[in-house]
Amino acid sequence: MTSPHRSLASIVYPVALLLIAMASIQSGASLAKSMFPVIGAQGTTTLRLIFASIIMLLLLRPWRAKLTAQSLRTVVVYGMALGGMNFLFYMSVRTTPLGIAVALEFTGPLAVAIYTSRRAIDFLWIALAVLGLFLLIPTGATSTGIDLVGAGYALGAGVCWALYILFGQKAGADHGVQTAALGVVIAALFIAPFGIIHAGTALLTPSLIPVAIGVAILSTALPYTLEMIALTRLPARTFGTLMSIEPAVAALSGFIFLQEYLSFPQWAAIACIILASVGATLTMNNTVKPVVAAD
Repeated sequence: MTSPHRSLASIVYPVALLLIAMASIQSGASLAKSMFPVIGAQGTTTLRLIFASIIMLLLLRPWRAKLTAQSLRTVVVYGMALGGMNFLFYMSVRTTPLGIAVALEFTGPLAVAIYTSRRAIDFLWIALAVLGLFLLIPTGATSTGIDLVGAGYALGAGVCWALYILFGQKAGADHGVQTAALGVVIAALFIAPFGIIHAGTALLTPSLIPVAIGVAILSTALPYTLEMIALTRLPARTFGTLMSIEPAVAALSGFIFLQEYLSFPQWAAIACIILASVGATLTMNNTVKPVVAAD
């Protein structure tokens, strides 16, 4: 007979891992922002993906995966979506508070969850998400609204996240976690030209290397590992619901590390998007799989 203490520990442990993973991802994003003045968002994305790909190659050894022509095409699209998601997200946080950027980016997986369900109640989640977006739109000279260009980049990152989910599930079904390593390598190759053109030899600045490695670990290697462990120990619906609080974690991280202060309407917008994400997760079809965040 399972003791109550063991049963409680079996729940608390994966939840704690997931919360640590979310804090790690957003701390990594805050650290990445410190590199922007030297190499820009383009160069920062490039260094992060390069070092993350090296780490993932060493850990997962993806060369052992046997790919067919079809699965290779799927992995390529998955990797390009991953690269585009990282690139557009970093372009967004140049001018957009971290919590708001993550909330806007969440419209991607939210759209996938709603599309795969298509029930009447989903209109409620759509309405909540639209209300959240409306609260973020500048409405006057004294408005506390956000930079529209930055918001556009965040929404673009959301589109890439949706593609990442759709193609990641197809690719992962064949080769599991090795797909993640292949995807990161492809993402690095896809984004590197942008970083090289923008930052040039500044990418080789010695003082940036430890920071870039730290970003790669905090934003990719550590949270990916913790989320994979949590995913095997939590019901899919519970995992998805907990992941929905990530915009709030991002906002808190932005406040602590970057001194990003949000107005009441902005907090209300984040709350609306979180509620829409939680609702869509709780009412989604049982066949829909949650996806590990990859910011």
